[in-house]
Amino acid sequence: MLYTDIMKQNKDFQLCYKKGRTVISQNIILYARKNHLPVNRLGITTSKKVGNAVCRSRARRLIRQAWRENEVLAPVGLDIVIVARTHITEIKSGVLSRYLRKYGIPALHQIYQGDIPQARGTEKS
Repeated sequence: MLYTDIMKQNKDFQLCYKKGRTVISQNIILYARKNHLPVNRLGITTSKKVGNAVCRSRARRLIRQAWRENEVLAPVGLDIVIVARTHITEIKSGVLSRYLRKYGIPALHQIYQGDIPQARGTEKS
C-alpha cells in the first residue's frame, strides 16, 4: 500500500475504538482518528461472527483490495480500523470499493478536518 502502514499494536486498535469517530454501513464499520504521522495506519478486524476461517480471510482480502483502490483519495495522517460485518461475505469486491469511494473517504476527510461525519440519508439542521 502506497501511503499506508499496517497497524499491529493492540493499544493502537483500542485507542481507535475509544477515541475515534465511527462510520457504520451494512458491510463494514470504519473507525478513524488522527495520528499526526506522515502516513496512514490501517488495521483490519474480522470476528468469528463473520464465518469460518475461509470467510474471514476473504473478508480481509476484500477490505485490503478496496482500500488499495481508494487510498490515494484518503487524507494522510489517520489511524483507520475497518471491522468486517457478517454481510461482507455476500458482496463482490467492487461493491465495497464503490462504498469506500462514495461514503467512506468523504467521511475520513470530515474526520481529518474535525467535523462529525453525517450519517447517510440525514440532513444537518
